[in-house]
Amino acid sequence: MLKTFIERPVLSTVISVILVILGLIGVFTLPITLYPDIAPPTVRVSASYQGANADVVMKSVIVPLEEQINGVENMTYMTSSAGNDGSAGITIYFKQGTNPDLAAVNVQNRVSSATPLLPAEVTRAGVTTSKQQSSMVMVFALKSTNKSFDANFLQNYANINIVPIIKRINGVGDAEAWGTGDYSMRIWLNPVAMASYGLVPDDINNALAEQNIEAAPGKIGENSNQSFEYVLKYKGRLQKPEEYGNIVIRSAENGQLLRLKDVARIELGSLSYSTTSLTDGKPSIVLGIFQSAGSNAHEMINEIQKAINEASKNFPPGITTTQIFSANDFLNVSIEKVLHTLIEAFILVFLVVFVFLQDLRSTLIPAIAVPVAIIGAFFFLQLFGFTINLLTLFALVLAIGIVVDDAIVVVEAVHAKLDHGATSAKTASLEAMSEISGAVISITLVMAAVFLPVTFITGSTGVFYKQFGLTLAAAIMISAVNALTLSPALCALLLKPHHESKLRKGFMQRFYAAFNTSFNAVTKKYKRSVGFLAKRKWIALAGIAIFAGLLWFLVKTTPNGFVPNEDQKFVMVDISLPPASSLERTSVISGQVAKICSSLPEVQSVTQVGGLGLLSGGNGGSYAAFFMALKPWDQRKGSDHNVDAVINKLFAKTAGIKGAKILFFAPPTLEGFGNTSGFEFQLQDKSGGDIEKFVAVKDKFLSSLSQRPEIQYATSFFNTGFPQYEVNVDVPKCKEANVSPATVLNTLQGYYGGIYASNFNEFGKQYRVMVQADAAYRGTVQSLNNIYVRTDNNVMAPISEFVSLTRVYGPEFINRFNMFTAISVSGAPKSGYSSGDAIKAIQEVASQTLPVGYGYEFSGLSREEISSGSQTIYIFLLCLVFVYFLLSAQYESYLLPFAILLSLPVGLAGAFIFANLFGVQNNIYLQITLIMLIGLLAKNAILIVEFAVQRRKEGQGIVQAAINGSVARLRPILMTSFAFIFGIMPLMFASGAGASGNRSIGTGAVGGMLIGTVFGVFVIPVLFIIFQSIQERISSKPLPVANEQQVGNSSSMHQL
Repeated sequence: MLKTFIERPVLSTVISVILVILGLIGVFTLPITLYPDIAPPTVRVSASYQGANADVVMKSVIVPLEEQINGVENMTYMTSSAGNDGSAGITIYFKQGTNPDLAAVNVQNRVSSATPLLPAEVTRAGVTTSKQQSSMVMVFALKSTNKSFDANFLQNYANINIVPIIKRINGVGDAEAWGTGDYSMRIWLNPVAMASYGLVPDDINNALAEQNIEAAPGKIGENSNQSFEYVLKYKGRLQKPEEYGNIVIRSAENGQLLRLKDVARIELGSLSYSTTSLTDGKPSIVLGIFQSAGSNAHEMINEIQKAINEASKNFPPGITTTQIFSANDFLNVSIEKVLHTLIEAFILVFLVVFVFLQDLRSTLIPAIAVPVAIIGAFFFLQLFGFTINLLTLFALVLAIGIVVDDAIVVVEAVHAKLDHGATSAKTASLEAMSEISGAVISITLVMAAVFLPVTFITGSTGVFYKQFGLTLAAAIMISAVNALTLSPALCALLLKPHHESKLRKGFMQRFYAAFNTSFNAVTKKYKRSVGFLAKRKWIALAGIAIFAGLLWFLVKTTPNGFVPNEDQKFVMVDISLPPASSLERTSVISGQVAKICSSLPEVQSVTQVGGLGLLSGGNGGSYAAFFMALKPWDQRKGSDHNVDAVINKLFAKTAGIKGAKILFFAPPTLEGFGNTSGFEFQLQDKSGGDIEKFVAVKDKFLSSLSQRPEIQYATSFFNTGFPQYEVNVDVPKCKEANVSPATVLNTLQGYYGGIYASNFNEFGKQYRVMVQADAAYRGTVQSLNNIYVRTDNNVMAPISEFVSLTRVYGPEFINRFNMFTAISVSGAPKSGYSSGDAIKAIQEVASQTLPVGYGYEFSGLSREEISSGSQTIYIFLLCLVFVYFLLSAQYESYLLPFAILLSLPVGLAGAFIFANLFGVQNNIYLQITLIMLIGLLAKNAILIVEFAVQRRKEGQGIVQAAINGSVARLRPILMTSFAFIFGIMPLMFASGAGASGNRSIGTGAVGGMLIGTVFGVFVIPVLFIIFQSIQERISSKPLPVANEQQVGNSSSMHQL
């Protein structure tokens, strides 16, 4: 079979050319993203209860919805939040791999069954269910330098002219503008005028329901033998403030009319007055764009930028856009870096191969085989449904070092035949392939077996391992096909019998001679060392034991992490002022912080949004958020200007600002797991007790946690210190005056909370009509004296007769986690400690301090980290088991594979030694590297054991067989190992965008391979001697006697 490929080189090249063509199709059609889609799918349910406080929203909206939604198919957990602004939000998280569309439909069905249980105002305003796109790929601001265009105009301009265009772009999951809110027809009531005419807000509501309507009067002349038909058309809903002003509220018998403008001020205003937004000191709004699952982020962002540039041609004068964040910046730089690394790795690998093979023709063969395997792998990425992302590209960089091995093994074997007098390259190739095809296949199977168990990992970590492992496995499989088809065919075509190459004198020849002399001297020393260790086996065994102990110690002590944090040239700020601070007071502090931020040379633009809390999860006047774009990486080189350094500088410079809590943080590397990159967990009150008691438990827990050395800070934004007034209705008095308590409360809501009364159409969109008392009539508690309620006897009575207010304190928002009231706690580990250490500390403190009836659950990235930790150990063991059984089958022995497996702790310890030396965490990249090292180090061991077994079968003594086998394989082992090490050196010393990930992979792989190879070549022969001796003692099979053919093979293999 293999003979065919050598005799028919065109067939061999055609196979490779087809693989390359298929791969190139993949290269040009695969989506490009930063990371694979690893965030769990989420569905968001939102509702609004105008005028209600957090407690009312929780009891009347959140609880009934949660009862129905809980347990929806594939759900993992659920969080909910109710705010004092009447907002209700529930986020349901699903298992990785759940279809987000199906999840949204399932949740919508559950929400429908809860709708009858909700207050009428809530169902009228609408309960929305939507897929929440986890990864925000772009944020930009629309700002105005023209005084005539305020933030309200910008918000609506964006909603009418920009957002709809962006939403239509392929791959956009959602686009939303954060700022002042949509237009709204605001009917500002004058309670004094209303009372003098005997009116209450319900009368206005009824008038709007009567007169602001769409109607369908029909046609005149239809089906009645007339010559013409006329459509009857009613003017429909009112549009202009003047039209609303003319609504008739009441008419007297003398023809006098009471119109809406007599008791209210009407304007086209904003739906919400709870936020403000400035970019670089100018009025602005912020637009965030989210990606839908499985789309091409790279292409999508380019399309969005084109659309924005096109739309900007028609912007009113003075309106411009400022880009705050684009995933493409980081994506382009990171992918460019990895591509550079691919090229550098390619060059370094061939320099190493050239030095060892000392022949350009021979070096050409691996140089052709590697691109075929790397490009061909893209075809398999398409088959597996993967994307071109950092993980798949990292896998391909590492694949260069692995793939080159197969080609080197073939070229080495053919050279050995030519050295032994083979008359033609074709004969040499045929002979060599008949001997080494078995080794090539077994090495490939072992390498593939290492990555097979990786596919069993579930959840978000599973996506990481799968994309990495299967990409490597695909490249390795193609490489094996190459080694059995293309490489031998090229050897037969390109190589020449050795007597044809005449001796030439020159610099290169002198270099080769010097290199070979030194290498032969090293080989002799190596042979003596192996012989020495064979007599004193305890030294080798002690060495393995030391490395195994070191590995165990380092696994326990190396800081853990999930994914390293990267510099994405984007910083966020969360500002919170004391409870009940007004938006105006918050804006003053925001202005001071903005000034400091803008003064830093690394900062490019600063956008501040008042009324938005990023970490607190709640909105309100006492919160503000900042989005800061930093300058590109090439303009702030060095560790003094990276994102961490900028954050430290900002903390130091804002320390003097009193009266506000200011937190600076970088967004996490992985989208969809919360805003911060430290740890996150939820304290739960499972007893259904008092909120004050819960806060006391939380305070005690956090003070104990802060004492721990692993914790830099642990904080919660939950605060019950917001001043509030409790409304008490005097029911006996109400009954006496013949007015129902519901009427009293409805009147309060109409004046203070506001009523969503009707809709109107303008600019091709639909907006709300809102009724509320004018700001001047609801500014203080005394304003209650001007509010009148109408009794059932048609008498206007001051509302203060029936209502009293008591000063109380309560929270601005209430959160729940899995149906229990919860307080969210986020924090960061101290430098030198990992998020894994922090999680352990939290678990220990919780077991000591939390009373009965209170619990905690991890959320976000911390939850993923915990679920992945235990899986990784099992997968690691499964990899070893697979390799063990494959080797057992190959050697027909259950003992001999231990000679290979027991050499692995040396290299694995090497990876951890380097990780500690270079300050790399034990994160998912390092763990992937360890799994790959099992395959690579096992491959080196297989080569030595394979050859030693053959020598033993030829009748040599066990010790002699071990020494000869290891000496025969020293050159190819060193060549392939150093080719791999030099290939990934560029990753180890990466800097700039994406450097953390590059360094994590490069450091572990270089350390493991270097230490594993240098020490491994000494301990593997000793392990072979031990286990082969035991095998022969317990085996009943007689040893085969060496025959002529085997001896002939022996000498040629010796050269190989």
